[in-house]
Amino acid sequence: MKRMLLGIALFAVAADSQGAAARVPHPFESAAEIAAADPIDTHVLATLRTHGIKPANLCSDGLFLRRVYLDVIGTLPTAAEARTFLRNGSPNKRAALIDALLKRDEFADYWTLKWCDLLRVKAEFPINLWPNAVQAYRRWIHDALKENRPYDQFARALLTSSGSNFRVPEVNFYRGMQDRKPAGMAEAAALTFMGTRMAKWPEDRQAGMTAIFSRVLCKGTAEWKEQIVCLDPSKTDPLEAVLPDGTTLRVKPFEDPRRAFADWLIRPENPWFARNIVNRVWAWLLGRGIIHEPDDIRPDNPPVHPEGLVYLEKELVKANYDLHHIFRLILSSRTYQQSPIPRSGHPKAEAMFAHYPVRRLGAEVLIDALCQITGTAERYQSPIPEPFTFIPEHRRSIALADGSITSPFLEMFGRPSRDTGLESERNNNPSARQRLHLLNSSHIQRKIEQGPKLSRLIAAGPSKPKTTAVQLYLTILSRYPTEEELATVKQYSRDEETRGEKAFIDLTWALINSSEFLYRH
Repeated sequence: MKRMLLGIALFAVAADSQGAAARVPHPFESAAEIAAADPIDTHVLATLRTHGIKPANLCSDGLFLRRVYLDVIGTLPTAAEARTFLRNGSPNKRAALIDALLKRDEFADYWTLKWCDLLRVKAEFPINLWPNAVQAYRRWIHDALKENRPYDQFARALLTSSGSNFRVPEVNFYRGMQDRKPAGMAEAAALTFMGTRMAKWPEDRQAGMTAIFSRVLCKGTAEWKEQIVCLDPSKTDPLEAVLPDGTTLRVKPFEDPRRAFADWLIRPENPWFARNIVNRVWAWLLGRGIIHEPDDIRPDNPPVHPEGLVYLEKELVKANYDLHHIFRLILSSRTYQQSPIPRSGHPKAEAMFAHYPVRRLGAEVLIDALCQITGTAERYQSPIPEPFTFIPEHRRSIALADGSITSPFLEMFGRPSRDTGLESERNNNPSARQRLHLLNSSHIQRKIEQGPKLSRLIAAGPSKPKTTAVQLYLTILSRYPTEEELATVKQYSRDEETRGEKAFIDLTWALINSSEFLYRH
């Protein structure tokens, strides 16, 4: 009971079962203010004023630190990193941190995870992608993100490549599709690179898009499970196809229709290509797109901030499709750096980005955070039998190459199945089962009570209670405890029933079960 009471006392961001902020008893706002840092903010603030919505204040440094680490690299800052940032008095420290995180290895790991969800990267036994093809495909995606390969080149390679799916990894874009008929390929291409669902198009444009992929063929080789993605040599006639914007694509004999489609798609004036990716990045960073859902772009689903979206599209083209540039623009904006505490009760305030949206950590990020705090590793499993699969040890969940490699925790906390590429496959809605697992499971208990990193920290608790409490807060919540929290810990650690290390074990339980830890905010 005392553990539960301490946990309740230390909740820093209360959230209801839908993830909405209910109350914030700690100062998560900054006294400082930044003006509309770029045209994004100018457009957002203008729209909010039109609707009579008051924007949230700027978030505190501690809140920004934790938020940007989780949003950019899917990883908590260490206690040392938190101390360094919080003590830094430079007015440019947020911009410097953004630049530093974009260069971290974890950036490529985390955003490869995002792309692997979208591109349906997983092994399936005994059909579809084989594990070695998955490993090659994931490595290709990871390398592209680590090099910051221009997005137009990245998309063109996926759409137009041919060859062995073991030796030309990007052809697994086709090989990994659930439906490898022309219509299925067309639907996957439209969803991935245009953010739209082809079933809602006029029939002539659906037929035209399908025709573009009608010559793609997957055939086996003498090597077990290898597939060659190529053009059907029996189909060499001229081809005409109505494109999504109503223009007609004409392909000469022996030409690859996919290349002609890619040329059309990647043109700067194309209304879908840049819009889709900047809207997705916005949604990945802020919980929902300027167009919501990010994979349902259509004329009757308008953006909430149309001028802001157009600005980001133009910036992407101007920067030669450098996605890091888009990350910097969004992360540096006042809109991103707002507090999660609403200052308006308007029903559209959250959808219009009047405050930062509170939402639960994704399954992979949450278990990695628990492992980082405790100094433990997660055990994985796969439905594909060994030796055909590779189950890594001491690998962070955000860096898993294969969507078929999983764990009971990842399944329970809503990791996507990677069947459709839709954002809705990931389920971040909290459940009673998840809460019970975090509060009472032997899985979490072993991590807290036997994790080597946490054990060393807790062992110092009885002799250095204040120092230990501060270190636990920095390690778990990435901030210093308030005076009120320190007083609560001090009193609790002197109680007859919880004296010694037990008080700090209970404190750890309380902090990792707090909404402040479990949610992005």
